[in-house]
Amino acid sequence: MKLIYRLNISFGLLLLGILTLTAALIYPLLLNTLVDGQRKEMREQGSAMLSLTPAMQVQEGKPAEQTTTANRAPFTRIQTIVTTPAENVIYSTLPPEQATEWVAISKTYDLSNGIWQGKDGDYIVETLSSGGASVTNAVTAIMATPLSQVKAMQMELFKRMIVILSIGGLLTFLLCMFITRKLVKPLEKLKQELKKVEARRFSEVGLVKSGGEIGEVAESVYQLAGELENYQRIQKQFFQNASHELKTPLMSIQGYAEGIKDGIFTGDKAAKGLDIIASECERLKKIVGEMILLAKLESEDGIFHMDQVAVQELMTETVERISPLLLKKGLNVELDWSSGEGGRTIYADREKLLQALLNITGNAARYAKETIQISATARDSSIDIEIADDGEGIPEQLLPHLFGRFSKGKNGETGLGLAISRAIVERCRGQITASNRPSGGAAVVMRFPQYAVK
Repeated sequence: MKLIYRLNISFGLLLLGILTLTAALIYPLLLNTLVDGQRKEMREQGSAMLSLTPAMQVQEGKPAEQTTTANRAPFTRIQTIVTTPAENVIYSTLPPEQATEWVAISKTYDLSNGIWQGKDGDYIVETLSSGGASVTNAVTAIMATPLSQVKAMQMELFKRMIVILSIGGLLTFLLCMFITRKLVKPLEKLKQELKKVEARRFSEVGLVKSGGEIGEVAESVYQLAGELENYQRIQKQFFQNASHELKTPLMSIQGYAEGIKDGIFTGDKAAKGLDIIASECERLKKIVGEMILLAKLESEDGIFHMDQVAVQELMTETVERISPLLLKKGLNVELDWSSGEGGRTIYADREKLLQALLNITGNAARYAKETIQISATARDSSIDIEIADDGEGIPEQLLPHLFGRFSKGKNGETGLGLAISRAIVERCRGQITASNRPSGGAAVVMRFPQYAVK
């Protein structure tokens, strides 16, 4: 069953339960309210009746004619009997026989503020006394209303209330359906976009516009599709570049091997061919080794051994390791760190980070003219290690892909060195960027969070 149907059914059942419980609680409360209201009306009418007793004529043995009706309850009939202490009826709305019967009953039953069970049904009864001292004024009024009339009014009001609750419940349910549809519709669209992701149609994934958490999830799915599309493109490009990089030395090896086998190359040419075969095998070995290393750096967790690393010592060892290459090329190295910053530490795998610095410095030595600068700069909570050269700089079209696999310049080797450096820096919780300096040459900056020594 679809989510929208489940939500509508669940809310409908919940709404029905709430309305049913509300009606069940209101029904008896309604009767109590009507009874209290009726008693109030009876007391008011009784008080008015008692105030008129001085003008009434006492009739022995039979009730007087009805003289007051102005204060009756508007929705029920109130039966009234006014008697003297001598049990003479001076006013009654009942037939004489029934009035006499009620007066007799009042002597044996307590009719004050209660329900009297008469022969023809239950009655709500109120008794009031004028409290006068004389026989004429000290009269008692017995007010009674059939409980059936109040219950009939209760049922009538309850029916109207049920109609009102039903209309309100229906409108609420329709509003709920509208709101649920507004909420679920983006989820249904998001489901369709996720199916495109499942089918690897990343370029077809669109952004589902919505607010709140659903909008955030939709934005994440859209960005994920973009990342997956980019990853898929890079993966295809990687296989294309890898096949090209491996194919070139293999073709050279195959050509010389077949030439020597068929006797095309003999003597010095055969010896030279064997040297080329050995050189290309070393090149293949290096490419495959770097590909395996890069795969491990990007996927395996156990190969990194993190510890605090002194920045100054790391930079000094980098220069010592790369010195033979720099001397061979006739390049100078400038080390620079501000006072007190050389002793700062970062949290990283020292050996692998040293390899990253050697790769970047070796790459800078390939393009530098005279000088390579290695500097460290401390910020509020991070340390920047910058390696810059005074060469021609990085081609603009190469900058966005500089740290990608098999991305290399005109004098590059395997195209994996900077990709390996990027993987190492990022696994050491750092960031790496490259740019061209306004004064000329390229600069690679690695930013690491400072390690707080405890």
